Amino acid sequence: METPDKTYTETLEALQRSGNLRNLPQAGHRDKWMIRNGTDMLNLSSNDYLGLASDLSLRDEFMKGLSERDFLLSASSSRLLTGNFPVHGELEKMLACLFGRDGALVFSSGYHLNTGILPAVADAHTLILADKLVHASLIDGIRLSAAKCIRYRHQDYTQLQTLLEKHHHDFSRIIIVTESIFSMDGDMAPLALLAELKKTYPNVMLYVDEAHAVGVRGQKGLGIAEEQGCLKDIDFLCGTFGKALASVGAYVVCSQTIREYLVNRMRTLIFTTALPPFNTAWTKFVLSRLSTWSERRDRLARHSLHVRQAIQDSGKSCPSSSHIIPVVIGESRDTILKAEDMQRKGFYVLPVRPPTVPEGTSRLRISLTAALTAEETDRLCTALATL
Repeated sequence: METPDKTYTETLEALQRSGNLRNLPQAGHRDKWMIRNGTDMLNLSSNDYLGLASDLSLRDEFMKGLSERDFLLSASSSRLLTGNFPVHGELEKMLACLFGRDGALVFSSGYHLNTGILPAVADAHTLILADKLVHASLIDGIRLSAAKCIRYRHQDYTQLQTLLEKHHHDFSRIIIVTESIFSMDGDMAPLALLAELKKTYPNVMLYVDEAHAVGVRGQKGLGIAEEQGCLKDIDFLCGTFGKALASVGAYVVCSQTIREYLVNRMRTLIFTTALPPFNTAWTKFVLSRLSTWSERRDRLARHSLHVRQAIQDSGKSCPSSSHIIPVVIGESRDTILKAEDMQRKGFYVLPVRPPTVPEGTSRLRISLTAALTAEETDRLCTALATL
């Protein structure tokens, strides 16, 4: 009989042979730069889309105004015990006000958010219709739920409509699940269309993950739902603080009824330590300034358009309509070599390989930031043209 260690070793060896073995990167950080072996590389693999995480003047302004009440580095408990601090409620009220909704709830991470909400609200009489390319955390949340799930073809809304017509009589509730900006292809869902489709049937709800859109899209930075004018039409409007907002944690804005239901039924809220007051105060500080960073959003949009156009001009396809820009290479080993070539040219770009993406679609995933200059973006375009 084989020992468990031998089984794990064989799995690791198979991953090594296929070019899909992962290791934790070893590199230093300085502002928008990654430092490896004494070489500075522009960081194009971070989710710091607005450049706020590396803005030291913003950090100093926050620290000067931080109250003693919120200078606590741990909540030390779940929110239903002793971990519910005033700043948590203040942040939730701010979110509800910004999005024009009755309720909001914050969580320790985007993973807690997506693995917790669907199991709480979906039972055996629920059908989940999820885009084929939703994030792994959403897939895990679906699997943890008691609901039946059908994953429709990516961005195929004709198929989605057919599924709604076929099944709306068979289930007490149907939940459509999508991202707004998809994390691997950078393409964008038509949320206004989905909101109208939802209204066709009274038992349909809409769950949208705006993780990669909040902060960078919309006039006030509230995401694609703001941009498309459907903020109030989405039942579960979700996002994270750990990307463009340069903090930690996640949120859902929803009805007050759903908020209270989640407080009572959502295991990843009930059974985990709450966000530290210090981090929550920082999130509140950043969120209060979100509408003032339109110039950063405009700069990021210009960078994104420039890079996407350069990729298309070089003869490569580019599905992205955002700041997340994939360059599909194909095989994992080839993708690793291309990433190493980009790093030698001064760009910290990483390979994305199966199982994160399907076999044969390994890619370089470029995450742009507003901290880039026009000259740096030009250099990136030149480097990508030679891949």
